Amino acid sequence: MIKTVLHPVSDLAAAKPVYAALLGTAPQTDSTFYVGFEADGQQIGLVPGGGPQAMTAPVAYWHVPDIEARLAEVVAAGATVKEGVKDVGGGRLVATVTDPDGNVLGLLQDN
Repeated sequence: MIKTVLHPVSDLAAAKPVYAALLGTAPQTDSTFYVGFEADGQQIGLVPGGGPQAMTAPVAYWHVPDIEARLAEVVAAGATVKEGVKDVGGGRLVATVTDPDGNVLGLLQDN
């Protein structure tokens, strides 16, 4: 299930009020490197400059119970690992792959 979508933004200060108005809520996380909103169970994140992943477009993250197993499955099915599994804090693990057309897909596991 897709529950998290990250959006690269060039100006965090300008983007934050737009997303707050769109989602009808203030951010739950507000730092210089990430602003996160939660609205109706959906997590929307703003990442300045595309972050360390150098995102150039929004990336949807599928929440999975076993990230290593699902990563192996999608790679076996033809995806290419863009960024391997890493802990981004609080036990949250993320990874990204590209599909055969170069679209970036995210995997996320909360522990």
